[in-house]
Amino acid sequence: MDTNADVLRYTAFTTDPEGGNPAGVVLDARALDDEQMLAIAARLGYSETAFLMPAPDGAPEPGDAQRSYTVRYFSPKAEVPFCGHATVATAVALGEIHGPGDYLFATQAGEVPVTVAQGADGTPRATLTSVEPQITDVAPDDLAEALAALGWPAADLDPAFPPRIAYAGNRHLVLAASTRARLADLSYDFARLEALMHRLDLITVQLVWRASEFVFHARDPFPVGGVVEDPATGAAAAAFGAYARALGLVPSEAVLTLHQGEDMGRPGELTVTLREGDPRVRVSGAAVRITG
Repeated sequence: MDTNADVLRYTAFTTDPEGGNPAGVVLDARALDDEQMLAIAARLGYSETAFLMPAPDGAPEPGDAQRSYTVRYFSPKAEVPFCGHATVATAVALGEIHGPGDYLFATQAGEVPVTVAQGADGTPRATLTSVEPQITDVAPDDLAEALAALGWPAADLDPAFPPRIAYAGNRHLVLAASTRARLADLSYDFARLEALMHRLDLITVQLVWRASEFVFHARDPFPVGGVVEDPATGAAAAAFGAYARALGLVPSEAVLTLHQGEDMGRPGELTVTLREGDPRVRVSGAAVRITG
């Protein structure tokens, strides 16, 4: 089986090649089947690798044919419907080839518009617009099992942030820690949490702590992808923005900053923008090429 496709390596939500969340990007995956794409993602070992193909017939094109693509995302263990950090990484890679502006990604979760622009520091930044989000309750027994797998007493949750399952392309269980120390102390039962997440069709567990009105810290266990923890999670950030707005924890129009990866030694920063009258969520961040 040939898995020698050209793979670009970028890290998203950072300007430092040693920070953020690394992603693989295959700009032309037309010759690859599912098994080959999974093998490439597993060999690379990043949370996700993005594989690009021509846009589906009839897809709207913002400008020209080089700006609309079908994108598939594979973790080392499975395909996932959507991935935020790999979307940002892919958009920046395309922007370096085709220039800044608007792109359109057809994903399994739906169409995701992405805009690439030059940041104030000269580093390219990409902003993705999520599919329409959904917020649902989590059953008490499922919440108890999640806490048991994490080793978190229920008393360590922030009562201002009710547990929910949030979706903005993927499903994430949102749990808020009452202290920064609780968030920093993450050592969980991998197999137990993975089994629960498969049963609930979750991609990550979005663990957050509120530092101030619009600033949060986050961590994302990702055992279903074969990864202990995702360093910076754009899809979960979008889901969290929708969750926070739906529960009235932030205004309906707001800009949130999420810090993630600090406890892993890979700090990243995600900007979440909520707009009045638009249920979708925008997630922005820088990305840089990994060389060597």
